[in-house]
Amino acid sequence: MQRRQFVSYAATALAAPAFVRNALAQEGGISGKSLTIGCSAALSGPLAGFGTDLRQGAEAAIAQINARGGVNGRALQLHMVDDGYVPQRTIDNVKQMIGQGSAFALLSCVGTPNNTAILPVVEEAGMPYVAPLTGASSLRKNARNVFHVRASYTDEVQRLVQRLVGMGVKDIGVVFLDNPYGRELLEDANRALAAARGKATVQAALSTDGKNLDAVLGQVGNARPAAVLLATAGSATVPLVRGLKKTLPGVLMAGVSATLTSEGFRQLGDAGGGLAVTMVMPDPNKGKTAVVRDYQAAMKARGQNDFNLGSLEGYVNMRVLAEGLERAGNDPTRAKLRSALAGIRNWDMGGFVVDYSGQAPYVGSRYIDLGVLGPAGRFLA
Repeated sequence: MQRRQFVSYAATALAAPAFVRNALAQEGGISGKSLTIGCSAALSGPLAGFGTDLRQGAEAAIAQINARGGVNGRALQLHMVDDGYVPQRTIDNVKQMIGQGSAFALLSCVGTPNNTAILPVVEEAGMPYVAPLTGASSLRKNARNVFHVRASYTDEVQRLVQRLVGMGVKDIGVVFLDNPYGRELLEDANRALAAARGKATVQAALSTDGKNLDAVLGQVGNARPAAVLLATAGSATVPLVRGLKKTLPGVLMAGVSATLTSEGFRQLGDAGGGLAVTMVMPDPNKGKTAVVRDYQAAMKARGQNDFNLGSLEGYVNMRVLAEGLERAGNDPTRAKLRSALAGIRNWDMGGFVVDYSGQAPYVGSRYIDLGVLGPAGRFLA
């Protein structure tokens, strides 16, 4: 290395935060026998169901991969830390993983505000990050280290609005979670409605803990829309759906993929019948595709027979990261992993295709389907 290059590198490293200096000094989370994937997710709080489902699916994928010899001879490990859906805790967790060198790459941190908080940290540290568990379009910019898998919320909302308008329904209200996630979806909904020459007849903000539910139900009930678009997520959605069914019997309801967790579907029971939800993964209970059959086999091997969209997404996301690691070769670096992921073109997992097209922003899938819930919380169509 030339003296001038060395001095420049040293100055950059010394000026960087401590956790970044440590990352520059050594790429952690890897040994000759193992490679650790980091994740900060809600295992408690209002979005705990998402973190739980994600962990089950990701761990099922890891067990399946390791049973076949791992990736280039290394066993994969998942280091998952709870953040309770609190952005500052997500930042602290990710900084600690980077600073301590306990993870080689990141997988599927949960939540729009949480991912908004950590993306600058990830970019500064040069940490490859696969499949943030958010579809927010605001986070799909030219980040060089971030590789999204799922389709965007913008695409999901457009699909829902188009379907409702196509059914002749134009009197549409929106209930949104009163945080960055919900407000961004509200903007998506307003744009989609404007494109369809309509507008929201009511816009009601639901607190993340659901404490203002009665006020929201009153606001929507007074407007009496023919359909309600749910831009909500997590535990607050369950009483909202029940309340809307009582306040406006017969009202159509439609939500995006993040609206409910598998536990939320179960809690709704018969009250969830008729709810339309966008799906960014194939139906996890129908083994029509190879990827779903592989997922079901991986879950059954761990004694888990509850198949749901959240754990399928965790399974798929881990498989994508493992594919990048496989392509990165026997001596992977984070730079090699980034290049390997960017080089994934039209990779068919068996009914689910991932294509990063070689340039940022990296978005692997635009798969969207629409499911309608039956009384048992299963998709009828």
